Amino acid sequence: MTWLHANGDRGRYPGSLYADHIAPLDPFSPLRGRTTADLCVVGGGLTGLSAAYHAARAGKRVVLLEAQRVGWGASGRNGGQVGSGFNWAQGELVNRLGGETADALWRLAEDAKADARAFMHAHALDARFRPGIVSAAHTPAELAEQADAAQWTNDRYDAGLTVLSRDALAARIGSSAYAGGVLDPAAGVCNPLAYTLALARAAIAAGATIHERAEVHRIRPGLAATDAGAVEADWILHATNGYAPHLTRAKAARVLPINNYIAATEPLDPPVMPDPVAVADSRFVVNYFHQTPDGRLVYGGGESYGRRFPRDIRAKVRANLSRVYPALRDTPLPHAWGGTLAVTATRLPYLAEVAPKVIAAGGYSGHGLALAGLFGRVAAETVLGDRDRLDLLSRLPVPALPGGRWLGGAMTTAAMAAFAMRDRLTYRS
Repeated sequence: MTWLHANGDRGRYPGSLYADHIAPLDPFSPLRGRTTADLCVVGGGLTGLSAAYHAARAGKRVVLLEAQRVGWGASGRNGGQVGSGFNWAQGELVNRLGGETADALWRLAEDAKADARAFMHAHALDARFRPGIVSAAHTPAELAEQADAAQWTNDRYDAGLTVLSRDALAARIGSSAYAGGVLDPAAGVCNPLAYTLALARAAIAAGATIHERAEVHRIRPGLAATDAGAVEADWILHATNGYAPHLTRAKAARVLPINNYIAATEPLDPPVMPDPVAVADSRFVVNYFHQTPDGRLVYGGGESYGRRFPRDIRAKVRANLSRVYPALRDTPLPHAWGGTLAVTATRLPYLAEVAPKVIAAGGYSGHGLALAGLFGRVAAETVLGDRDRLDLLSRLPVPALPGGRWLGGAMTTAAMAAFAMRDRLTYRS
């Protein structure tokens, strides 16, 4: 069974907090027969919808094929954090790629964040973007390392990062579980499904055609085929992230699907956070959480590397939540859901022309809410004849998984499970 069909919900949004509070779009018809396009997008998440929107606005004929519903995957069920930069510290990118390339990548990531925020302000007010993400450190040593990196980033980019002591962070989030953290005021949190569905509406308004329940089984230059039809296109964008990386060989060799889990409380009275801000902690398997405007705590934590979700997602998330908020150990969690994302060996995202006029994108490793929209826009720019930003992003080091296409996933999964076990041993108190 594929990742796409392993956990049910075929053609229906999962029972997330987002889906229960956002009106879905009317279903789009499946693809029947053959059609043509300038750009065929495979995957109806943020990457694919962004590409469809920007290419259609520029006058290109765009057909988007989504196997389930638009926003059904990670784009519509993630933790909602619109973060800064990439999954490496910016200083590490400077050391690895050189200052000129790293600085250009910083500007791209800043553009990604600004584009997402501007789009939500113009088209998705129900996404309710709220600024501020804290990178929380478990230990004083981790906090000192974060503080040094923040000072370096402020000196180089005037990023406005602020170091928070244990007491200062506790005063904001209502928990003393962390040694402190670094506040990024330019990052933020939103309702990701509202953002994604607004992007779908904008793509349709710009002239793109969307087909749902149109699962692609084959991609080759000039063609994307389903069981019921095919799109002949000048360009193909493979934008399924973790759900179908096998459709292009180069992406399959670099992108590893994993599952992650989120739960949400009822509105809490009083709210748990005195001065709400989104949080992502220093674990390898990150815990991330925020408080909604109506006082719910949305908490992401826990992972698995097989295709199937655990039987009790609530228990998996609760084990992590209760370490940060012990008083909420027995609080009801009316919403709990899982989703499939994708990571790479370096935890940096992948964007490349993998065959003539076939672009593949994915492996955002938890940074997709901002970067996916950017990658879709860059794919559209490439279709329009401007390759500069594609060539820049293609410099990110994303090697094939060690062990090759077939063993690479197993070897990387074992390594990630070992890091997850290290988390549990290191932070068990």
